[in-house]
Amino acid sequence: MKQIIKVIIPAFNEEEAIAKVIAEIPEIVSEIIVVNNNSTDNTAQVAEAAGATVLFEPSGGYGYACLKGMEYISKKEIKPDIIVFLDGDHSDYPSELTRIVAPILEDDIDFVVGARVKKLREDGSMTLPQRFGNGLATKLMSLFFKSTFTDLGPFRAIKYEKLLALKMEDKTYGWTVEMQLKALKKKYTYVEIPVKYRNRIGVSKVSGTVKGAIFAGVKILTWIFKYSFKK
Repeated sequence: MKQIIKVIIPAFNEEEAIAKVIAEIPEIVSEIIVVNNNSTDNTAQVAEAAGATVLFEPSGGYGYACLKGMEYISKKEIKPDIIVFLDGDHSDYPSELTRIVAPILEDDIDFVVGARVKKLREDGSMTLPQRFGNGLATKLMSLFFKSTFTDLGPFRAIKYEKLLALKMEDKTYGWTVEMQLKALKKKYTYVEIPVKYRNRIGVSKVSGTVKGAIFAGVKILTWIFKYSFKK
C-alpha cells in the first residue's frame, strides 16, 4: 500500500527561496505544509502560489513552526505514514527526499537524518559555529548514548506515529537535537543518509547572527545534559 508522506517547512522571510524548494520536492509527497513563522515579506503568498498549504504561526521559533504543522496534521481525518522536515531556504536539495524516506519505506527504519557531510557541502554553506556545535553535540550523544549520529541536520524523516510518541516540546533552537535524543532514549531504529548542502538564499536566522549561534548552542547543550542525567 502506498505510504502517505507529508512535508513540514518552517519559513521565516523566505520569499526568494520558498518557491524553488516547493518546486523541487518529489511527487511522492501528498502535501507540502509551509508554516509562515511571522514573516514580514511575501513568504506566505509565494508559497501558496507554488501549491503549498500555508499555515501562520505568530510566535517566532523553529520549534513553534514545526509544532504548528503537526497540530494541523493531527486534525486531519487521514493521517500520514511519514513526516519529512525540510528548511525553506534552499540549502537542502529537496529532490533528495526520496533517498531520505527510502530506509523507512524499504527497511522499516523509524527515523532518518540527512547528514551534511563535508565532501557534499558547498564551501561556506555551514558556518564555523554550526560545524563546532554539530561536532560537539554529536560527540556528546556518542559519549552518553552510544549514538552514531554525526549531524543535527534539519532535513529528516520519521514515521508519524513515532513522531507523536516523542511528545516534542522545544519551541526554538533545540528542536532537532530534542528529536534525536528522544529517539535514542526510545531506542528507535535510525540511520543517517549523506546529503548535499549548499549556501542558503538569504541570511541564516540562527547561525548568521552571534546571538542566534549562542542561543542555539546553549539550547542544544541543555537538551543533551538534561537527557544524559534523566532516568
